[in-house]
Amino acid sequence: MKNIKLIEVPSEIGAGTRGASLGIDAIKIAALDFMSNFFVHFPSEKVETENHLLFEPIQSPYAKRISGVATMYDRVSKAVKESMKNNFFPVVISGDHSIAGGTIAGIKMAKPNSRLGIIWIDAHADLHTPYTTPSGNMHGMPLSISIGEDNEENKVHQLDEKTKKEWDQLKNFGKINPKVLGEDIVFISLRDFEKEEKQLIDKYGMKVITTSEVRRKGPESVVRSAIRYLTECTDIYVSFDVDCLDSSITKGTGTPVSNGLREREAEDLVSKFMQNRKICCFEITEVNPTLDKENLMSEIAFNILQRSVNVLMMN
Repeated sequence: MKNIKLIEVPSEIGAGTRGASLGIDAIKIAALDFMSNFFVHFPSEKVETENHLLFEPIQSPYAKRISGVATMYDRVSKAVKESMKNNFFPVVISGDHSIAGGTIAGIKMAKPNSRLGIIWIDAHADLHTPYTTPSGNMHGMPLSISIGEDNEENKVHQLDEKTKKEWDQLKNFGKINPKVLGEDIVFISLRDFEKEEKQLIDKYGMKVITTSEVRRKGPESVVRSAIRYLTECTDIYVSFDVDCLDSSITKGTGTPVSNGLREREAEDLVSKFMQNRKICCFEITEVNPTLDKENLMSEIAFNILQRSVNVLMMN
């Protein structure tokens, strides 16, 4: 049986829309509405944020609040590393998806010799860099950071020295670069990405499983093929961005996209992944209750969280 530790990171400095820092509290409210004692049942740690930066002028237009993101990497990686070293399974609940870079760093710092695979359940590829970003938002960059990729051959922007230096520091965070091999990434329900990101997907041969494939083959078969694809990996991290869900279900996330997963499909997928012994960390992110009606997204996120953790407990 796994010992679960919840790591709460209400940071939203990597997002372009405000409100994701409230996602964790909204999920806790959903738990109360369902009369669940989930949040008192497990040890938890709340990581301090840099959200005060949202009120300050932006320094780097192509990597907004990057110095704050670096601070968050430091805090989150330590929390993840410590919990793994103490034989806990970290379940990270984060505001925006930029935090995933810190989570990945923490896993690698705890297990420097492991070959880490990533299951990225998300409408977006999050493979932008400051050289290619259309928005400058850091939640679109955690995977390129983790594979140590600038994507300069497709660059659109010139970076100032300070941004370049901070970007290089993020890639080399924990003195491990790359933290993940490009070919060890599997996307599920990916459907909204730019051509610069597509070029990286092709360059590394990353595996992409579409929503229609999930629907056609069923979650169980998709999980099997994803795990089989990552057969060389010793550990696997699952990152679940709630915008993988269809935008018709809920509006409670910063960048909703149509043609996504249904609630039950997402729940089945994640809980099936959690049955695999290689899974070493789970993150759920990007719930934004300020954009939602009736706290619906938080309720869905809570159901996914609770069911996943129940599966982990049984394994």
